[in-house]
Amino acid sequence: MERVKTGISGLDQLLQGGFPSDSNVLVSGGNGTGKTIFSMQYVYNGAAQFKEPGIFVTVESNAKSIAWDMQSFNWGIHELQEKKLFNIFRMSLGFAKSDRYVSDKISEQLRLIESKVKEMNATRLVIDSTTAFATWMESFEFRPRLFEFLDGLKDLGCTTLFTSETSGGKTDFSAFGVEEFVADGVIALYFVPPNRSIFVRKMRGTGHSTSLHPFEITNAGILIKPKEQVMWEAIK
Repeated sequence: MERVKTGISGLDQLLQGGFPSDSNVLVSGGNGTGKTIFSMQYVYNGAAQFKEPGIFVTVESNAKSIAWDMQSFNWGIHELQEKKLFNIFRMSLGFAKSDRYVSDKISEQLRLIESKVKEMNATRLVIDSTTAFATWMESFEFRPRLFEFLDGLKDLGCTTLFTSETSGGKTDFSAFGVEEFVADGVIALYFVPPNRSIFVRKMRGTGHSTSLHPFEITNAGILIKPKEQVMWEAIK
């Protein structure tokens, strides 16, 4: 099986070498658990370490804010952008007026993402976050529409991460249930101050660790400790 190395310290050891190529992986967790950093590091490492072009799509922040956050880790993104190995753009959704509008907008955004993927020959993609995307849809049949969007990402030929904010409980793996169902893999992040931990809930097509492992957010990004384990009793 072809694998996509994440380059996140310790993570590939939990996944027998990396994500299965072309898989869609949900990264879930409560507020402040490190979902955006995790996803930024995945797409940055692809460009910087493996010369694999990647795109970071933000739904709730602007591109400049994401760039500032990445620079705080001393990740040299400007050079990668100039080499067309990395790109950030904000998904522009407008005001959700009706279910038809939402459906048309989803199709439009999928076409836009597809065009950017083809333009860069991107192989890595991040959507941050599906929670904000679903909130935008409000009551307009958001579950089937969210499914439509996430399922549409599978046709792009990328190994994709998408984030979802949960209440942070040990059994909360997605905000709406749709994300976990569509995803090939689910990675849950937990933060019970001052400790952080990571759990690979599922990963189709490969074996993976079934234990809870500690991780840190350092000046260089996320550092996972694959040889150490955390007791589930530590998670509320």
